[in-house]
Amino acid sequence: MIYILLIIGLLFFGFFAYNVVVEPIYAFVFRKPMYVHFYPFPNKLKLNQLHILHSKFDFYKKLSPKEKVYFEHRVAVFLKKYPFYGKEGLEITDEMRVLIAATAIMLTFGMRSYLFTVINKVIVFPDVYYSKMNDNFHKGEFNPRMKAIVFSWKHFMEGYEISNDNLNLGLHEFSHVLHFEGLKKNDTSATIFAVTYNEIIEQVKHPPNYKKLIESDYFRIYAYTNEFEFIAVILEHFFETPSQFKSEFPQLFEKVKVMINFTEVV
Repeated sequence: MIYILLIIGLLFFGFFAYNVVVEPIYAFVFRKPMYVHFYPFPNKLKLNQLHILHSKFDFYKKLSPKEKVYFEHRVAVFLKKYPFYGKEGLEITDEMRVLIAATAIMLTFGMRSYLFTVINKVIVFPDVYYSKMNDNFHKGEFNPRMKAIVFSWKHFMEGYEISNDNLNLGLHEFSHVLHFEGLKKNDTSATIFAVTYNEIIEQVKHPPNYKKLIESDYFRIYAYTNEFEFIAVILEHFFETPSQFKSEFPQLFEKVKVMINFTEVV
């Protein structure tokens, strides 16, 4: 019995030391978590769901075989965790569920903590819809009060019809969720996100940098509405036109990579 208690105590101490001492030091030095993916028993998708990823999600198709297993596991977990609700008579299909989940997982694929606590449901409308949150019509939104992310399916799909126009509704709205999540949590990935986000905003507010951003006309003017919209827009650009982003604003591009722990954009 004493030996069992000793082993439990050592394991507890090791876990405590890792979380409180080892990984925070590692994250501070290297700006990334010590590990991202570890799934002893990865969840599986159904064959028709896998077909949707293989045929309709370019990011997934470019992953290595090992990364595809990780991606599939995360999509499967997302689908189990968050219920989907169709509005105005819209029937939720596997295509809707898989593509929306895959968009969230793409955004958080470099983070160990990849699920969100600030939403508990996904709501899908067939087209633009009226939102009581600000008394206006929307194509999509993150509603923190309702803990919901909401999409017009028509406009969600338009975000993938042209892969390099830097307009992707799914990425944009999930970026708002990630931003809100990153500023509330204190795990390693969230801490790295929050610290790097603050560095990005500080650099952007520097007058010469801000002037260069405006004059470049690379980021659409909506990005400068507020800090939340700026982060959402640059994340759209990061995934849709990474080569141009890196060419025009290399330092900002590298900061975004650190913020979401992407070693490279596939």
